[in-house]
Amino acid sequence: MFNDDRKLIERMAPALKRALVIDPSTASSRMLADLMRSLTHCQVWVAPTAGKAMELLKAIDPQIIFIEHAARGGVDGIEFTRRLRRSEASCRQAPVIMILAQPTAAAVLGARDAGVHEFLRKPFTTKDLLKRLEAVTLHPRDWVEAVTYVGPDRRRFNSGDYSGPLKRRSDARATPEKARITQAIKILKSAAGALESDPAQAYRAMQAQGADLQKVAVSTGDLKLASAAAEFQRYLATVVDPRRLDAAQVAFHVAALSAFMPQDAQGGRKRVA
Repeated sequence: MFNDDRKLIERMAPALKRALVIDPSTASSRMLADLMRSLTHCQVWVAPTAGKAMELLKAIDPQIIFIEHAARGGVDGIEFTRRLRRSEASCRQAPVIMILAQPTAAAVLGARDAGVHEFLRKPFTTKDLLKRLEAVTLHPRDWVEAVTYVGPDRRRFNSGDYSGPLKRRSDARATPEKARITQAIKILKSAAGALESDPAQAYRAMQAQGADLQKVAVSTGDLKLASAAAEFQRYLATVVDPRRLDAAQVAFHVAALSAFMPQDAQGGRKRVA
């Protein structure tokens, strides 16, 4: 182990104390578990199925999760990740690294859209593993709490196997404040439309976006946006059961916040004063 690698591991170690490996193969899960222990001296739990893994989550609260995507072997990594992201588990935002024997484009895109952070192609080296661990621990992406998607920001997908150019303006290191407002309001509108079909996730999405809008308001000194976001947060705090969200109240607050949509994102309409 080179000194540079050792220093890197020391920086990552605090975020790698508890790991969960989900793999139906005893041999491969043991190999990865032993490798992780040799690198970071972390605690590693192994689950042969996604069902067993879901049972372990509450007990161990893993900081990082590895899952073998082998649908035929009883582990559907994509479906597991999707369930995890929408669960009530405290580790629902934990980095997920998917292990693939054949990383087809469909599998990689499916993993990304389920909320996977990174993937590893088998067979992989220690260097490959360190590269993925560095990406999820030292270069975290913004978290997106929407209705149709829950997971790390897909616009900055950190695939270790992708070395091509960044093609979107939003691929910049920091998300512009206007883009954050636009995204938050779009998600709020989507959440308002999902009150009946998925009230629990709609509620979580509204909480997250309301909080994000408050942060933007503070950073930009926009007192009106701060007030509108705070009013919305106060309303949400009174809701005990997401199924009892008042559609009229939600519509009122979403409309008030929509007035702060940047002009270039709403067809040139002027913001309501």
